[in-house]
Amino acid sequence: MSTKDKSHSLPPTSQPYTIFTLNHRRLFTYLLGYLTLASSLTATIYFPLIDLLSNQYNVSTQLVNLTITFYVIFQAISPAFWAPVSDTLGRRPVFLTTFSIYTCASIGLALNKSNYAALLLLRGLQSIGGSAVMSLAYAVVADLSPHSERGKILGPMLASTNLGPCVRPVIGGGAILASGDVMWCFWALVIFGISSLLLIGWTLPETARTVVGNGAVYPQSIWRTWLSMLSEKIAKSDNIDTTNNNIMTQEEEEAADINAGKTGKGRWMIPNPFMSLKIIFYRDTFLILWMAASPYAVWYCVQTSIPLIFGNTYGYNDLVVGLCFLPGGLGVILGGLIAGRFMDWNYKHTARTIGLEGDNHMGGRNQFPFEKARSRGSFTILSVSIALLVGYGWAVQLHAHPSIPLILQALIGAKCTVVLQMFSALLVDIFPKRPGAAAAANNITRCALSASAVAALQPLSEAIGRSWIFTIIALIDGGIGLLAVWALRRWGSAWRQKRDSRAHG
Repeated sequence: MSTKDKSHSLPPTSQPYTIFTLNHRRLFTYLLGYLTLASSLTATIYFPLIDLLSNQYNVSTQLVNLTITFYVIFQAISPAFWAPVSDTLGRRPVFLTTFSIYTCASIGLALNKSNYAALLLLRGLQSIGGSAVMSLAYAVVADLSPHSERGKILGPMLASTNLGPCVRPVIGGGAILASGDVMWCFWALVIFGISSLLLIGWTLPETARTVVGNGAVYPQSIWRTWLSMLSEKIAKSDNIDTTNNNIMTQEEEEAADINAGKTGKGRWMIPNPFMSLKIIFYRDTFLILWMAASPYAVWYCVQTSIPLIFGNTYGYNDLVVGLCFLPGGLGVILGGLIAGRFMDWNYKHTARTIGLEGDNHMGGRNQFPFEKARSRGSFTILSVSIALLVGYGWAVQLHAHPSIPLILQALIGAKCTVVLQMFSALLVDIFPKRPGAAAAANNITRCALSASAVAALQPLSEAIGRSWIFTIIALIDGGIGLLAVWALRRWGSAWRQKRDSRAHG
């Protein structure tokens, strides 16, 4: 019997979800955590330097703030282009392309010392290159991990990602303090961009299931790492037989045959950025996206308020205000680590309650209650969140001891991270063939809601006080969140199954 004949005789469950080893997945965890700093670090690195940049480019502070707005606009729309491309062309070519754009834009910013128009355009280009990384990272996690194990990668990866807002004052301010030159905040991003590009080129293999299946299809050309190309060239120059590099085990051959038609090469297709927009307006995904975007916006509001609260209300200097970001950052990091284990435990618990183990349901994916598995525990978390946010606002308003808002800030950061991860994972779960597009939809809604919330924060705070603005934020985030979770758990699976049946009908 031929290999192909044998593969068709196997039940689908005999195929491993991925042939990447545990060590490979650990590498991906750390590598993706580092790469995703491009999003959180770059967007905010010069927040503490706005006055210095205003003097450097001889423009008003408002015009420097415009470059931040310009960056956020491209941060919202860029993934809608790159993520669908990665679903067909492959993750690796898109990673290489976007980080090349990012690095070139960073070099341009570092060399541009006086031209404001160039600053504006290059920040937009930098955003185009760096903003898709989160969507791509979520897609890689979906490529590598079955549903029941995604928390193991997502938790540490997002904990690392959230280091960006914590270390941005240290990197931006420290670079300037050491050099005396404000442009070194951009040189720091050049160093980050080059190191990221080298790591991608040498160590990041192709993972897109449309290109390499579960990893058993041997990649070709740019879909291969530079390290594998170099190793093969050295072996050939030493007259070593390299044919074994292409030899697969029987299990790998069977997996490759089931992925018939794959050649180890992606294919270019004109991306449809409206696909991500379409995902936003499905009933179930609209609620899921709210649950992912709302905690992100809440955390942006908390972070934006820190300089005003601890600078103006408590009268701290810039150095101490910078240190006041750290408790929240610690909460975010711990929340990421907790969320990973919590998500996997919830998933496996739900599977056991309906008589399944692990991911053995994959043959009937549409019947699995992903919505209940991922949202388990949300009612408790959201109820506690309301109390934390109300307490934060009133603690600041009443000038409580600064340790109280700092502790509450850490707890809010942990809560926001847990909820964001739970529902971001759910979004990728229900779009297994389009994880990049789904993650891009997540990015669009997060950026849009955060920008709106931050824009309204200061005027409303001045009008009604921080106690009431954070009370309102608590009720919107927690109240709507509780209703959204209730609707998802009650009708979410039915809405998804009906949509999938129409797509296959």
